[in-house]
Amino acid sequence: MPSTKKIGSHSAANDAIGGVPTLHYFDFQSRGRGQVVRLLWEDAGIAYEDVRYSFEEFPDVKKNKISEWNPTGNIPVIELNGKILTQSYAILRHFARLLGKYDGKNEEEKYWADAMCDIAIDCETPFPFLLCHSLPSHSGHSIMYAPLTLSFLPPGRTLFIEAFFSPNKSETYPEHQKTTRAHYLSALETHLKSNGLSQQGPYVIGKEITYADMVIYQICHDENLTQDGRKGLKDYPRLMKMVDALEGRENVKKFLGSDRYLG
Repeated sequence: MPSTKKIGSHSAANDAIGGVPTLHYFDFQSRGRGQVVRLLWEDAGIAYEDVRYSFEEFPDVKKNKISEWNPTGNIPVIELNGKILTQSYAILRHFARLLGKYDGKNEEEKYWADAMCDIAIDCETPFPFLLCHSLPSHSGHSIMYAPLTLSFLPPGRTLFIEAFFSPNKSETYPEHQKTTRAHYLSALETHLKSNGLSQQGPYVIGKEITYADMVIYQICHDENLTQDGRKGLKDYPRLMKMVDALEGRENVKKFLGSDRYLG
């Protein structure tokens, strides 16, 4: 059976979005794309209902309920006033617009938040060529041959999930850390250091937080870069500055120090 908890008290932010939303997501600690939605709600002071499914029970839930709401079978899924919301980043932008914050005040800021979010999405997305066997040909060159089958993993999996839960984790995860992760962290660091908006403050668009900051933060968190004194971010000082600012926000700080934060 899924676990269900009611979080927080009805606030002006709930009035702004039109009620108390229900989040359907995996019982996966405080990680993944569903957690980014929680993080925005926590920061905004939104009361919500948190429904968590174990990985073992999810196939039946997906077949009997989730797939009726979302034909892809992916979660998170949000219920709000009889409506169903799907696709995590669209969900974030939707709530940002309803709240009148978290996505910039003008087109330049909105574009830059969207662009940085897209880079983070690229960082997460398992491209087909990364999920294939590389086999040698008679000529000595490697060719891409057959897609890997990782059916034991949940839908909506990310590159981190692919590497971390691989049967060959001792090989795939260190390789992921050295290659894919390092490449995208470097790209994010460079953009944050060089963009004029990002130079004006700790966040993506400077002084005001956006949903994109939360997306980037969650990736860093899930990759265990925000823990252990930020030692995983020692080569990325601008990203560390953003992480520090986000974790220092009043409601986020309270959340991270509460029993709702599951690591």
